[in-house]
Amino acid sequence: MRTRLIIRAAVVTALATPAAGASLTAQAQSVTLEEAIEMALRSQPAMIQAHGQVSNANSAKLQAVGAWLPSLSASSGFSSNSSTRYDQATQRTVLGSSTSYSSGISASLTVFDGLSRMYDNRVASADAAAADATLINQEFQTTLQTKQTFFNALAAEELVRVSESQIVRSLEQHEISKEKLAAGTATRSDTLRSSVDLANARLQKLNAEAQLANGEAALARLIGIDGSAKAVREDALLVMVDIDTTTLRDEALQQSPTIYQAEAAVRAADATVSASYGTYFPRISASYSRSWSGSEVLELNPSWSARLSASWTLFNGFAREASKSRAQVSRDNARAQAEDARRDVNTQLTQYLTALAQARAQHEIAAGNIAAGQEDLRVQRERYRLGAATLVEVLVAQASLDSAEVSVVQARLDYLVTKAQIEALIGREL
Repeated sequence: MRTRLIIRAAVVTALATPAAGASLTAQAQSVTLEEAIEMALRSQPAMIQAHGQVSNANSAKLQAVGAWLPSLSASSGFSSNSSTRYDQATQRTVLGSSTSYSSGISASLTVFDGLSRMYDNRVASADAAAADATLINQEFQTTLQTKQTFFNALAAEELVRVSESQIVRSLEQHEISKEKLAAGTATRSDTLRSSVDLANARLQKLNAEAQLANGEAALARLIGIDGSAKAVREDALLVMVDIDTTTLRDEALQQSPTIYQAEAAVRAADATVSASYGTYFPRISASYSRSWSGSEVLELNPSWSARLSASWTLFNGFAREASKSRAQVSRDNARAQAEDARRDVNTQLTQYLTALAQARAQHEIAAGNIAAGQEDLRVQRERYRLGAATLVEVLVAQASLDSAEVSVVQARLDYLVTKAQIEALIGREL
């Protein structure tokens, strides 16, 4: 008696929960994959930071060009002073004032700086190229993250539909068991078992709805909107494409955003090493200034000054050597990282291609299992109606069909995510 009460309570709870679970995914804004990627590229902090690095690098590049130009400055001034003196002739204090005007212009130019400006230009250009490479790589990484989140939301929605199909089959079986119990051809145990199976199916739907709500919330955060975002299912996303692995590997090693970013960092490090040698040469600078001053605006007295100077740091406590050593170490590290990035891309591509083939095979097998499971469930139900099979056999066939449907969803998700990983690795859509 106690067992029956527990089973009934579970059924009542399961029947009451779907409405609450359905409310978790309400008020969701629908977005396609293309829209989600575009919104994520605009709103993700990592993308904004990468754009800022590009802007700073371009500003530094412009500043390096400006170092070749002379520095100009202009000045002007006006002063008025009061003066008090004693006039002996009149024996009175006389109040007066004096006024002066001044203006000037000056220019200075570094004539020679040991080729430092040339090296600085190379460094600035290399840094700008590295910032562009970082931005490109970040775009693909953000796109990959968006696709993964989008596909997870799609899979969660499909799992909700799968759980709804499970509920329909459980309800049908529950009705069959009740009819057989009423006809005296089944036991009370069959009805209780089917009730438990129905309760489990409804709880499974609640879990799927909670997973869908989490997935849509994660997608909304990623694309920069409040609330939830509903992933729009498109048939084109489900098409499994054939891939030429040999051509793809060569393409990945040539134009992978990861490799491109690492090689750009090497070029920037090489330029920094070259720039460190400029501190060993002398510096020659020239300046010229011209000024006007006087008490009347139209009668200012001109003056000018010209200067040519040279300086050479012969020894600065090995500071130059330390700076050059740090630059060389950074260059060696960048080269090692670039070589490792190339090997890593090759390794990852092998893993992804293997996973992609496995996902396709699993999808085909799971699709075949669905067809076999549907037929097996039909046969077992008919045998159960005729009294040639037990309810346990029917529930086993039903569980196999449920597992096959879930496997199809998981295999499709694995395929889409792996395909997105390959696209991010090679830098283009497949």
